[in-house]
Amino acid sequence: MRVAFVMAAILFCAPVFAQGVKLPSVTNSIDMELIEIPAGTFTMGSPVGEKGRQENEAQITVTLIKPFSLGKTEVTQGQWKEVMGTEPWKEQPLVKADKDCPATYVSWDDATAFCQNLTEIERKAGKLKADEEYRLATEAEWEYACRAGTTTAYSFGDDEKQLGEYAWFNGNSENVDEKYAHKFGLKKPNPWGLHDMHGNAWEWCSDWHDKKLSGGVDPIGPGGGSSRVLRGGGWRDRPGFCRSAYRSSIGPSFRNSSLGFRVARSQSAQ
Repeated sequence: MRVAFVMAAILFCAPVFAQGVKLPSVTNSIDMELIEIPAGTFTMGSPVGEKGRQENEAQITVTLIKPFSLGKTEVTQGQWKEVMGTEPWKEQPLVKADKDCPATYVSWDDATAFCQNLTEIERKAGKLKADEEYRLATEAEWEYACRAGTTTAYSFGDDEKQLGEYAWFNGNSENVDEKYAHKFGLKKPNPWGLHDMHGNAWEWCSDWHDKKLSGGVDPIGPGGGSSRVLRGGGWRDRPGFCRSAYRSSIGPSFRNSSLGFRVARSQSAQ
């Protein structure tokens, strides 16, 4: 029975929304806009021959049977302060203090605490269903949303010369007098309306890191490890690090000026 259910779910979810389709969004009680991401099946990882490809990007098929919402932008300093009441980036180097800039110097543990606090705030406000929560996206959810139906190195194609139109990276931040994560909305979004999926701030995912991608139905990564997955690249990184498939990881207590996160909202991924 379980096998039949899973196979039916895979068949049902197989179609992926086309590139350029405008997805609906919702705004929560702290004025955070979230894009409603549909269920679907996609190929995770990169093909052999993609420029900058790493060994840990071997392609695998993933089916997400649960739709979810994902922050249109990385969590901002203003949103962080409203939920947490702190400023972890204050008096730190390589930061622009602005309510619309990403909250950086945030560890995986910090990001998870933010999600828990936001869940409590939204439940008290009557904005969440009983089985819903805010959390970090799984690595599979993150790449699925970043690709937005595309199969190219970036969500806009394979030509890295176009990256400056969509991302803050070392070509327009590290080597000029703008060495910090920038305000949201200054670069073009991906086909599903998500900003800064490439560059600006690295984004924590919920998964423990493994050398191989986790495939199958709603994968959540290995059960343990020493480092958590990072995706998207940052303002001080070269183009290859900002590809849709690029994977990085670091210990969950790490913080720096190019490390932030965005939130997902859905039923629990566990």
